[in-house]
Amino acid sequence: MTLLFTPTTMSVPVLSTDQDFPVRRIYCVGRNYVDHIREMKEGDERDDPFFFQKPADALVPDHGHVPYPPRTTDLQFEGELVVAIGAEGVDIDVDHAPDLVLGYAAGIDLTRRDRRRDCRDRRIPWEAGKSFDASAPCGPITRRAEAGDITTATLRLSVGDRIRQHTPIALMIWNVAEIIAHLSTDYRLMPGDLVYTGTPAGVAAVTPGDTIRVDIDGLAPLSITITESRTP
Repeated sequence: MTLLFTPTTMSVPVLSTDQDFPVRRIYCVGRNYVDHIREMKEGDERDDPFFFQKPADALVPDHGHVPYPPRTTDLQFEGELVVAIGAEGVDIDVDHAPDLVLGYAAGIDLTRRDRRRDCRDRRIPWEAGKSFDASAPCGPITRRAEAGDITTATLRLSVGDRIRQHTPIALMIWNVAEIIAHLSTDYRLMPGDLVYTGTPAGVAAVTPGDTIRVDIDGLAPLSITITESRTP
């Protein structure tokens, strides 16, 4: 049996190797910093973590160009720590969750904020606001042993020369091990999964011509440029 066509495999480079990380699924954590929950004025700060997904082909590499997406006038950035899963696991306890981590990367959860608010108001899934083309920029992966203690790192996101987000990773409500443990109760995590761990306060709109950069201590930076919309 032959395939009708050859599917495209999206991947992220792994630093200090000649290998790429083939991406299977992209999971995202919603509302994982208290200041962002307060900024959005929605959700309970004590809620358990919840998750949504983006398609693997929404990935954008470092120095990539992101065409301004259709059907929105409010495209916003959300700088995030990304966890690359390198081992299989289901219903993992917190103590063993770090064993699944291959490494870390800087990422951006691009959001059509007006569409996301509409989804919230209509009580329908978030896909229209979150899971569109080119909505998941991700920088190169740094292996866990080379990244150092990620809990002591600071995330900084800038648009042009202006810093818009500046937050210690330690301020996440749910840390990396807890996120993996929670996520693995609903899904069998597999090598190739990426987990975007949530964004702090400071999110804001961008326009064509803007360059967005995310820096996380110990990791390779991520930089993307927003371009004009694609011609239909």
